Amino acid sequence: MAYTTIDNPKEHFVTKLYTGSGGTQNITGLQFSPDFIWLKALEGNNYHHNAYDSLRGATKALEIDDTDAEATISDALTSINSDGFSLGADGSDREANESGKAMASWNWRGSDSTGAANTDGTIDSVTSANTTAGFSVVSWTNESSGDDTVGHGLGVAPKLIITKVRSATSDWYTHTTAYDGTMDYFKLNDTTAVTNLGKPAPTSTVFTTDMGGTTTGIAYCFADIKGYQQIGVFTGNASADGPFVYTGFRPAFLLLKVTSTTNDWVVFDAKRDPTNASTEELYPNLSNAEATVGPVDFLSNGFKIKSNQYHTNQNGQTFIFAAFAEHP
Repeated sequence: MAYTTIDNPKEHFVTKLYTGSGGTQNITGLQFSPDFIWLKALEGNNYHHNAYDSLRGATKALEIDDTDAEATISDALTSINSDGFSLGADGSDREANESGKAMASWNWRGSDSTGAANTDGTIDSVTSANTTAGFSVVSWTNESSGDDTVGHGLGVAPKLIITKVRSATSDWYTHTTAYDGTMDYFKLNDTTAVTNLGKPAPTSTVFTTDMGGTTTGIAYCFADIKGYQQIGVFTGNASADGPFVYTGFRPAFLLLKVTSTTNDWVVFDAKRDPTNASTEELYPNLSNAEATVGPVDFLSNGFKIKSNQYHTNQNGQTFIFAAFAEHP
């Protein structure tokens, strides 16, 4: 097991399952005010993954599996509260609270829904940073074409940065140094393989961005935190006796993707599958329903792939993963 200063990871990340009511309801019991909320219906196709955060405001939705600009939806997620969030009546948006629909929400804590001005970069930003857990939400306005730097507020270099232009159609550029130490990127809304970004790696204060012209941007930044949060890679073997990946904790949430070929992103979590093996997959680049494939074992000190499925265990292929702790 990995030593960590985080005794209770549920104070920083929680998977919360709920059932849509079709009317107003409060989702409670998170132990914190979430700063990044990722929602997904588990049943039925054509239900988007939706991202909300405290810096943009509760009613501002971004669809993770497509390129659409930010939309204001008044009857979906209506407020972010001290221990959860509130949902509106099931109206124009049926992807947050449709009556009888099983839903998953993944919730990360920043600075308890309070943004702070950050002047570390060439562009000023606003950050909601949780330095204990290595997570921050960053909002900024791009002022010109060409490279700029943006402050992230973590105090250490993030290893995974998910960015999106809010004000126009664009891909979800997902940057990481985990693959080979340089700054590479994927697209969270797409199946594309890894590409070298050709820009400097993030520092303890800033990351580099080029969104071109006057646009507004949002980023979700994650740094390795020993015993709680790990971004890394493993090599597949195409066997049901797949690789074991040491994290030093039992994962609560696992995101992974093969790096060198065009295949789907995959999400597993310990709430939808509370006992091993975890077989319920969701695909962040697709609006598909939950699929039973897998499996992956969530172990006390890591995870083990137990399938030869192409999107989790291709022989000789490198996979990137982000894991967050259930028990440190």
